[in-house]
Amino acid sequence: MASSIVEVDLTIEGNVRSEGGSVDVNGHIVGDVSADTITVQLGGSVDGALSAKKITIEGKHNGSLSCDDLKLTSSSQVQSDVVARTLATESGARVVGKVKITGEQ
Repeated sequence: MASSIVEVDLTIEGNVRSEGGSVDVNGHIVGDVSADTITVQLGGSVDGALSAKKITIEGKHNGSLSCDDLKLTSSSQVQSDVVARTLATESGARVVGKVKITGEQ
């Protein structure tokens, strides 16, 4: 599986798509991101829709979010409407928006 990394000093304005790979966001993306796995690192942020099988957010996200498995760490700041099959959160994670956990396979 290929991994794409958006480094700290990089800002992308536009959509990012990875077919079957992963996207690690250390910088800033203004646009939608779709991949097999998305990780928004502690210093990273995304303003747009996230769509993946697995999403981990340590940084900031504004927009909408759709995935099978979602993990929000204690440092995450999410302003988003969330649809996920499963959700794991650490104490301190902040979420503002509608959250729908389906539990379906």
